[in-house]
Amino acid sequence: MKKTLQRSIQITLLVLFVALIIMGKPQLWMGLFVLGILASFVFGRVYCGWACAINTVLIGISSLKKKMKIKDKPIPNWLKKPIVRYIGLGLFVLTFIFTLRTGAKLPVLPVIILSGMILTFVYPEELWHRYLCPYGTILHTASKTAKKGVTIDSDICNNCGLCMRVCPALAVEKEEKSHLVLKDDCLVCMECVRKCPQDAISYKS
Repeated sequence: MKKTLQRSIQITLLVLFVALIIMGKPQLWMGLFVLGILASFVFGRVYCGWACAINTVLIGISSLKKKMKIKDKPIPNWLKKPIVRYIGLGLFVLTFIFTLRTGAKLPVLPVIILSGMILTFVYPEELWHRYLCPYGTILHTASKTAKKGVTIDSDICNNCGLCMRVCPALAVEKEEKSHLVLKDDCLVCMECVRKCPQDAISYKS
């Protein structure tokens, strides 16, 4: 899949997201997210890699960091604990329910994006994608049994490890003779597919 097409889709949806926020209709974006959840049962976390406005912004943050030669700080171990991501998800759900019942217009989505931006400016992208994002936590669970996903052909893979280095979600694990993509953590961003020098990685069932 061409990167230019993917970026065009991401930017278009980011503009739509911003427009909905300005118009005070962020709930319409939640409709798209619900579609992303349903799609994840079959296609994996395509919402993350192709539609998520937060991810699109974080791609820009990471690119800026590289240009400015800003080094990532190590992710604190306590932030990697599963309880942290589920507490974050719980707070997100409770806040969402509160806004629906009271009609209060809380800037939930802007705050989430701002949090992701600040954290990604200091730490690697995977902190947000794999450990903190409330949307990612939901999709992480929904995509466990996805029919399709990014896979690595062990007969072609030369175990160079490039896929691990380019993955923004740390969704690739090293095995004895090859590497393995974890479906529930994979963003389906296709970076590893594009960067693999052996053409050993593909998106398929």
